[in-house]
Amino acid sequence: MVGMFDRKSKNPEALRNLKSLFIEKYNLHESTILSVAELSCHEPGCPPIETVITARAVDGSVKNWKLHKSIVEIKKIDIDKLD
Repeated sequence: MVGMFDRKSKNPEALRNLKSLFIEKYNLHESTILSVAELSCHEPGCPPIETVITARAVDGSVKNWKLHKSIVEIKKIDIDKLD
């Protein structure tokens, strides 16, 4: 049975690339903690896969982004469309 959070990345290279794109786009400081979670949803009306990216800065600020794609499907153009 697969849980809501799959802790092992199926594609570590895609995860590294995704993090690099976020660091570059948002000019994140090296002390910022960037976490990525790929979630599966089986509830009516929610997307089957959602990737949530969270940036936690040293000053305590937190910013979240959500993409309705798996980590391996996310491209630079998807990130460029985020605010």
